[in-house]
Amino acid sequence: MGANLNDLTSACVHCGFCLPACPTYALSGDENDSPRGRIHLMRQVLTGQAELDTAVAEHVDSCLGCLSCVSACPSGVQYDRIIEEFRPEVEQVYAEPRGDRLFRRLVFALFPHPARLRIAALGAVAYRRTGGAALVRSSGLLRRFPRLGAMEALMPETTVRKAWRSPAVHNPARGVRRRTVGLVAGCVQRVFFGDVNAATIRVLQAEGCDVEVPGQGCCGALSLHAGREEEAKRYARGLIDAFGAFGAFGAFGASEGAEALDAIVVNVAGCGSTLKAYGELLADDPAYADRAAAFAARVRDVSEVLAELDPVAERHPIEARVTYHDACHLAHGQGVRAQPRKLLSDVPGVELVEPAEAAFCCGSAGIHNLVRPEAAEQLGRRKAERIRDTAPDLVATGNPGCLLQIRRYLDEDGQGPVPVVHPIEIVDASIRGRRLNPRALGRRVR
Repeated sequence: MGANLNDLTSACVHCGFCLPACPTYALSGDENDSPRGRIHLMRQVLTGQAELDTAVAEHVDSCLGCLSCVSACPSGVQYDRIIEEFRPEVEQVYAEPRGDRLFRRLVFALFPHPARLRIAALGAVAYRRTGGAALVRSSGLLRRFPRLGAMEALMPETTVRKAWRSPAVHNPARGVRRRTVGLVAGCVQRVFFGDVNAATIRVLQAEGCDVEVPGQGCCGALSLHAGREEEAKRYARGLIDAFGAFGAFGAFGASEGAEALDAIVVNVAGCGSTLKAYGELLADDPAYADRAAAFAARVRDVSEVLAELDPVAERHPIEARVTYHDACHLAHGQGVRAQPRKLLSDVPGVELVEPAEAAFCCGSAGIHNLVRPEAAEQLGRRKAERIRDTAPDLVATGNPGCLLQIRRYLDEDGQGPVPVVHPIEIVDASIRGRRLNPRALGRRVR
C-alpha cells in the first residue's frame, strides 16, 4: 500500500451518493459497509490512525466489488482501483480469522482450471443421475455447511459431451470477411456454458468475422477480484502469451505470418473488466507492460463488437418479452450498457423490459455467493423478485455468475422456471431462425 492508494482514497469527499447504490449498505445499514465508509477505514489504516485488524478487514472483505458506487459517484472516485489494491492486504490479514482458508483454496484450485472443471463436471453429472443429490440433501449436510450448500445450489446443468467440447481454433467468416477477432473462451464459460461460446462464434461469423480461438488458460479475473494479485498477474501473462501468436498486439510479439487481430472478444462481464485493465495490472512488468497495454486496448465485449458493425445477417422474429439484467462488471466496470440492449431490441418480436433496481447487484459477485451465501441469498431473492415483476418470457444477462444466481432464485420462488440466457443466444437463435427452447434453457442440476 503506497502513495498512489493514498491519493486515490483522498479523492472521496464523503458526499453519500454511493449509499443508495451499495448492496451491502442496503442489507446492513452500517456506514462501514458502504463505499465511503470503507474508504474512511482504509484511509485510517493508510495514515496510521488504525490497524488493519479483523474488524476493518471484515468490512472491506464484505464488499461485493460490484462497482455500482463507481457509476453513482459524482467525484469520479476510482473505487474499483482502491478496493483491488487494498484487497491483497486484507487477504493476508483476514484469511485465518475468516475461517474459510481451505474453502477458498478449493475454489481457486478448481475454477481457474478448465481441465479440473471438466473432471468436476463428470462428478456433477454422476451426482445428478445416480440419486446422489437426493441423498445429500436429505442428510442435512448442506444445511450444516452453507458454503457447500451454495455451491451445490448453483451447480450448472451440463453433459459430458458439452463439458469436453471445444471450439475450433480457426472459424472463418461467412461471406465477405470484415474483421478478424480472437475469442477469450473463459474457464467456467467454456466448460459449463460452451453453448454461449458456440453462439458467440456463429453470430460473429454471420456478421463477417474470422474468429480465432487459441489454446488458453484463465484470464485471472476471479483471482484479481479476490485480492490474489500475484496469481492474477501470472494468469494474465499466460493469456497474453497465448494470444501473441495471433498478432493480438500488432507489433508486439506477433509470430511470423500472423495477422493482427482487430479485437479480442470476451462474452463474460467479469473477465472483460479485468482484461481491459491488463495495462494497469502489468504496468510495472518490463517484459509485459507494452504487450499488456496493447492487449487491453483491443479487448471488446461481444456486444461492443457487434454494435460497431452494421448487421448483414438477417434476423428472424422471436416473440418474447425479455428482461435484461446489467451484469455489474459490464455496466459499472466497463460502462457497456446501450450495446447489449440494442442487440436485443434489434431482434424482431423482442419486447425489451427493465426491472426495478436494474443496476443493483444480484449477489453473485465472483465467489461472493459461495463464501458469503447468506448475504448473497438476500440479494438474489431481491433481484428475482424485481425480475418477476416484469413478467418476462426470458431473462438475459452477460455473465455466467449472474445467470446462475438469478436462475437459482427464479427457480425457487414457486412460480415456475423462467429461462435465463446470455443475450448472444437470443441473437444467435434469431439469425438461425430457430425457436428458443424454454425447457432446455431453464434447466439446471437437481
